[in-house]
Amino acid sequence: MARYIGPKHKVARREGINVLDKTSNSLLRRLNIPPGQHGRKRKKRLSEFGEQLREKQKAKATYGLLEKQFKNLFRNVEAKRAETGELLIAHLETRLDNLVYRLGFARSRAGARQLVSHGHVFVNDKKVTIPSYQVRVDDIISLGPKYQNNPAVLQAMEERKEFLPFVVREGALGKLLRMPKKDDLEVPFNTQLIIEYYSR
Repeated sequence: MARYIGPKHKVARREGINVLDKTSNSLLRRLNIPPGQHGRKRKKRLSEFGEQLREKQKAKATYGLLEKQFKNLFRNVEAKRAETGELLIAHLETRLDNLVYRLGFARSRAGARQLVSHGHVFVNDKKVTIPSYQVRVDDIISLGPKYQNNPAVLQAMEERKEFLPFVVREGALGKLLRMPKKDDLEVPFNTQLIIEYYSR
């Protein structure tokens, strides 16, 4: 299962946004300085293609996807008869690893991905170990009974008190109420530029 395992702060600094789901003084101090020895001097205006590329890279970094995964997801969305930008966000948000994070079972998407791939997450009482699994409306997401009292999970659940309008959680059970919409959340990237990138 492919995933990015390099330095996360470097990615955040390259994109100019915090893609880590958590923060640190070190990152906040250097977030607006591009990585590299001459980062402070590298401020230059991007071309139209450069802007489209950066938005696509932000989306990939935010949700922890590699190029092939993101491209396949986009092509799948593009083939459907609906507003592409809206569908793209809906598909990214209804990935199992993202919903485990949104429900507060993990403190980051990377942590949620690990929970799923290690077999601690169930969908409708069936174990699912695929982070990219697309959750459907009214699906019930739960943690395995042995993992519900894990200190890291309990701490993450304690920290997450508010939820986005398309999910609900009661104890160690979570549910997708409806498909997410653009207005439900603030994403740090422009979906229109991503559509233009893949439409070249």
